[in-house]
Amino acid sequence: MSNILIINGPNLNLLGEREKDKYGNTSLEEIKKNCLSFSKEHNIKLTFFQSNVEGEIVDEIQKARNNQDCLIINAGGYTHTSVAIHDALKILNIPIVELHITNIYKREDFRHKSLISEVASGIICGLGVQGYTLALKASIGLINK
Repeated sequence: MSNILIINGPNLNLLGEREKDKYGNTSLEEIKKNCLSFSKEHNIKLTFFQSNVEGEIVDEIQKARNNQDCLIINAGGYTHTSVAIHDALKILNIPIVELHITNIYKREDFRHKSLISEVASGIICGLGVQGYTLALKASIGLINK
């Protein structure tokens, strides 16, 4: 059984309520249920985490070094600003999948720079909430590589 952690950053707890034209109507809770269902079918022990607090995200990343086989991260706005999250991810010796619901390269200029991409094994962006399932599929491949 593979252990995979999905980390969600700030404001993702309001999916389904905020900027529906960009993020759609699906809540983070619905995304979590879909991911847990996929995980059950594919023999994955999934941990799903969300925080609006940068330090809490760093703490989860640090814990992952001892008990996870892969990490998927949608860091939200911290993608573009957090050196602390970048540095924590660099510590990991497991695959990292960077995830974004929207295509960050079709948005505001400040979103075009990701501090996570440099340390990620791969990036999924712009494919909506199905990106979560795609990231899990990619994780299986990266773990078995």
